[in-house]
Amino acid sequence: MQLADLVSDWYRSNARDLPWRRPETTPWGVLVSEFMLQQTPVARVEPMWVEWLARWPRPSALAAAPRAEALRAWGRLGYPRRALRLHEAARAIAERHGDVVPADVETLEALPGIGSYTARAVAAFGYGRRCPVVDTNVRRVVARAVHGAGDAGPARVRADLADVDALLPADNAGAAVLSAGLMELGAVVCTARTPRCRVCPIRAVCAWVSAGRPAYTGPQRPAQAFAGTDRQVRGRLLEVLRASPDPVDRTALDAAWSDAAQRDRCLDSLLIDGLAEQLDDGRIALPA
Repeated sequence: MQLADLVSDWYRSNARDLPWRRPETTPWGVLVSEFMLQQTPVARVEPMWVEWLARWPRPSALAAAPRAEALRAWGRLGYPRRALRLHEAARAIAERHGDVVPADVETLEALPGIGSYTARAVAAFGYGRRCPVVDTNVRRVVARAVHGAGDAGPARVRADLADVDALLPADNAGAAVLSAGLMELGAVVCTARTPRCRVCPIRAVCAWVSAGRPAYTGPQRPAQAFAGTDRQVRGRLLEVLRASPDPVDRTALDAAWSDAAQRDRCLDSLLIDGLAEQLDDGRIALPA
């Protein structure tokens, strides 16, 4: 069997039961999941996704809510600017597209906060279209199975898309299944540090396994620190704002982090990013 057939057959029998994959999920639900899943583990996203879709089942519902409510509902998912971008996208969909998430990649990419990957994921997983979808997991599977390399190395956008496109079946339904299968395989079997080659459905046709699993010697991505970083401080400040139904005094934010210079710098960045706003009396609040 060809690699595409092996991956697709495996996926149909072994895919995790994630709520955004269920048949009743709308393209809006898929779009929300893609925003939430960026650099965030599935286990943290799943309960938040269920809450969001129950509260805001359509783009217009989210668009009508204050941005502050979107930020509060985002909770501790991280990278809260995603919540504001999703809110902006919802407003654009409601106003420009009759509350229906577009199906084609170019129209999706024209929406606020939606890049090439997210647009392609919505087209493939929300509408079942033949569209190469490339994330870190997919790149790793292709690098190993097709090119015999231990990892994918730096992104090569056109080449990566071409690699995946060459694997996709001609029909929309089959291509959408394979796109999801490649992503799932990289997430749960062909992982970065401890690939489970013994149970991999494509081990018989994997170029990396055939070559003896040579070590990857290319450039490494630096590990992302968190403790003590501005990202942690911004999160602490947002926690204070989310927890209060009313604007807060600076003293409440001062108590969230002891380093005054770093705290002030991070508060300024939240104001610049539109994640917080300062009122005329000096108090700080989530954006209206």
